[in-house]
Amino acid sequence: MKVFPKDFLTTQDFSESQLLEIIDLAIRMKRNKSRYSRALQGKKLAMIFEKSSTRTRVSFEVGMYELGGIALFLSSRDIQLGRGEPIADTARVLSRYVDGIMIRTFGHDRVEELARHATIPVINGLSDWLHPCQAMADFQTIVEKKGRIRGVRFCYVGDGNNMAHALGLLATRLGAHFSCATPEGYEMDERVIEMMKENAKISGSRLLLTHDPLEAVKNAEVIATDVWASMGQEEETEKRKKDFAAFQVNTTLTKYAESGYIFMHCLPAHRGEEVVSEVIDGPHSVVWDEAENRLHIQKAIMYTLMRT
Repeated sequence: MKVFPKDFLTTQDFSESQLLEIIDLAIRMKRNKSRYSRALQGKKLAMIFEKSSTRTRVSFEVGMYELGGIALFLSSRDIQLGRGEPIADTARVLSRYVDGIMIRTFGHDRVEELARHATIPVINGLSDWLHPCQAMADFQTIVEKKGRIRGVRFCYVGDGNNMAHALGLLATRLGAHFSCATPEGYEMDERVIEMMKENAKISGSRLLLTHDPLEAVKNAEVIATDVWASMGQEEETEKRKKDFAAFQVNTTLTKYAESGYIFMHCLPAHRGEEVVSEVIDGPHSVVWDEAENRLHIQKAIMYTLMRT
């Protein structure tokens, strides 16, 4: 049996073959749900939410149920972590009670510290730096719609945020060509850029970072975007609307993409801001398949890490 890392904190911790194996497993789980209905029977997942979510909570909770296990929802109001208990102590205690931990939080250092002190698998449900489960669901969707990952021309338009980071790292890890257009001052983290460059040297990916959305979208097979103001940035909303005005994914921009392009968005979406209704609700949009695949890819991740 192939040895995988203990935790799923970033796709950088996994080899290309391991990531593809998880994606393939997710597709098989999607096709044959009953085959895996007892795969994690008796297993327990603690879900720590320091940031609220619709898709993350429902997909992990339903996923554990469909694998035969149970999921425990823990908000910061429910546990001592929200009252100043050290993360290390929370990790040690939960390791005695449950078989895995999913955390959705702010600083990525909190995810890393939790994993460092836990003796059970820790899954990054989202941090301010990365959103790896969503990226995996996106690339599962690309496999289903395009039949391949290697060589796919993937374009991200918008804020150089945790979603851009996760997509760029996974794309370059798996040999997809990645272009990213951000407004000046909203570029991706330099550490992530260096990681992408190193990934690209190994995988053969082409990497384009630009402030020109037309340049980034040219001949793209996949176009993705995200909200302009993420959770915690609400006070910047009006400024960001001005700064990102030229980065809206609309029918003018998508004309530069390949005719059979697909559109992706991690949701929730703000129609009329980062994307227009004609695109997200149009024939090129795969956002609902993408959202559904959060369930399947997370089941595959939990099964891979928690089955022993």
